[in-house]
Amino acid sequence: MKEETSTTLTQEAFRDSVATITKEGKRNFIHPKKPKGRMYNLRTIASIVYLVIFFTLPFIKVHGEPLLMFNVLDRKFIIFGMIFWPQDFFIFGIGMITFIVFVILFTVVFGRIFCGWACPQTIFMEMVFRKIEYLIDGDATQQKLLAAMPWNGTKIGKRGLKFLVFFALSFLIANFFLAYLISMDQLLFYVTHPAENIGTLISLLGFTTVFFFVFWWFREQACIVVCPYGRLQGVLLDKNSIVVAYDYKRGEPRGRLTKEKKTAWEAVGQPPVNLMHTATLAQVVVAEQSPLVPTFHAEAGGDCIDCFACVRVCPTGIDIRNGTQLECVNCTACIDACDAIMVSVNKPTGLIRYASENSIRERVQLHFTKRIQAYTAVLSLLIALLVFLLVSRTDLDATLMRTSGMTYTTMPDGRLANLYNLKLANKTHLDIPVTLKLENMDGEITLINNAATLIKKESYAQLQFFVKIDRNKIKGWKTPLKIGLYDAQKRIKTITANFMGPEVYD
Repeated sequence: MKEETSTTLTQEAFRDSVATITKEGKRNFIHPKKPKGRMYNLRTIASIVYLVIFFTLPFIKVHGEPLLMFNVLDRKFIIFGMIFWPQDFFIFGIGMITFIVFVILFTVVFGRIFCGWACPQTIFMEMVFRKIEYLIDGDATQQKLLAAMPWNGTKIGKRGLKFLVFFALSFLIANFFLAYLISMDQLLFYVTHPAENIGTLISLLGFTTVFFFVFWWFREQACIVVCPYGRLQGVLLDKNSIVVAYDYKRGEPRGRLTKEKKTAWEAVGQPPVNLMHTATLAQVVVAEQSPLVPTFHAEAGGDCIDCFACVRVCPTGIDIRNGTQLECVNCTACIDACDAIMVSVNKPTGLIRYASENSIRERVQLHFTKRIQAYTAVLSLLIALLVFLLVSRTDLDATLMRTSGMTYTTMPDGRLANLYNLKLANKTHLDIPVTLKLENMDGEITLINNAATLIKKESYAQLQFFVKIDRNKIKGWKTPLKIGLYDAQKRIKTITANFMGPEVYD
């Protein structure tokens, strides 16, 4: 029993530390081997699409406004051409909650696939900066040799070139992130007038330094130490979640390959017996005269040959054969590396693949569990609520209040008048002409000081007006009033208020 416990602790010892930190607590830089294969090619295509969208969106405009903008300082958000002001923040909040529930549901079913295929940190680090590093420093072995090399002309030249390229790219990325906050037009104005915007330039250089620090030194630590999403997977994943997994049923027990030399006929499994019945004379001559062919076979029964190819390509330095781990970002580099080895030793690919624990252990398909059903139901309700709020949202936000401290006024012609304040917020890209009309009774609306009723785009306006109604139509202290807001002949919305009058006694 003690031996089994000791063995289990030894097997699980890898969970007590991370590959990016040494036993002394110092930074251990990972030099992964450059991946190649089908999954890496697909990720490259996805990354190109991602980067094209990222660097293109700030230039796209709708009615002179950016397609996407998240101006936190001015509390103005534009999402696909729709402007959201502070009074719309509850819609934005529900949208964020919906997004979080979607991430949870997505993680429960598909694991950490977002990290490997769509996370900005992974896209920029692995598909941009890492590729540049391979071009300048070489592959993993050359990078290790360069790191151990004393400072000479070669090392200084490569380090200096990489520093300049990384910093320039970080500056470019920081500028585009700023464009999503303040719009590309405002950014270009800052670029063309740097002397007038020293504070913005200093802030931009600060963000550039942060990005440069992450991609130059911090790297995968951002996913392991900083990002909360990686730690969430510990409570979100279950045995039905699809993750990058090692098929231990097929791979174990591991064994190393031994090399033997066989004749060409033996290598392909055709013994040189009755050759004339299965091959032409030319084939027999070629086979008999060919040199001995090296072939490989595993010493143990499992398909894993313990070659560590999956470890050498991992950007976080883990061994995927130990199971799902915090550091794994599902980048699929180990899948390509393992498939290449399996092909070279004439074994089926897929020893490492997208799979769930149950599909490996019990050879079953993914089940639509009650947990997934519950998350899906909540997500569907939130999406329905979000769609309803977006559809019912008006372009003109109106708040009507009676002027405080006043009840009613008797006009010279005997009519009663109430004074109202109307606050309007135009949330569109166009000017809106507004006309006020009484909806539920006859009366007159008179604007004070001939106030303009053209509400400028993306602006606020305040109107003061009297509502005048015949005394005989007022039935009590408070009479419900409905006022329609019209754009030309189209009613935008209806607002309600109370009309104050004298108390009526029977």
